[in-house]
Amino acid sequence: MQQIYNALKDLDIQYQEHSHPAVYTSAEAAEYYKDFPGAKVKSLFLRNRKGTQHYLVVLTDQKKADLKELSKILGESQVGFASPERLQKYLHVTPGSVSPLGLVFDEDKHVQVILDEAIMEHELINAHPNINTKTIIMKVADLQRYIAHTGHTAQTLPF
Repeated sequence: MQQIYNALKDLDIQYQEHSHPAVYTSAEAAEYYKDFPGAKVKSLFLRNRKGTQHYLVVLTDQKKADLKELSKILGESQVGFASPERLQKYLHVTPGSVSPLGLVFDEDKHVQVILDEAIMEHELINAHPNINTKTIIMKVADLQRYIAHTGHTAQTLPF
């Protein structure tokens, strides 16, 4: 987790951090996030059918990802949720704490990043720093800089 904070510091990204009880779903988080400014999001870690490609999909918390439609858009026969082992391997995170901030651990750039275009309508975004008992609020533009700093390119799609 320290690598996340180091990257934020290196990029001179200003953020607010909030501690709260552990949350595992966006519905649970809503109780604590309701007064936080900015886009409330959920992050899904997906893999293709063969397990040869992984996707981090970040969308606003009120939306659902249609995995069949997303598979078509991505040119995959099927995408589904990746295992906890894959989460740990690529993003160094456990289920319930998935976040774009974990991309700093994907040094081989194996994960493709997809952002909900609705996020871009906000100035701020909420994200876990790879632990579900904390939330960081930062500028969406700074998250984009962070993602680029990790060597990833974020594709923006409508959900």
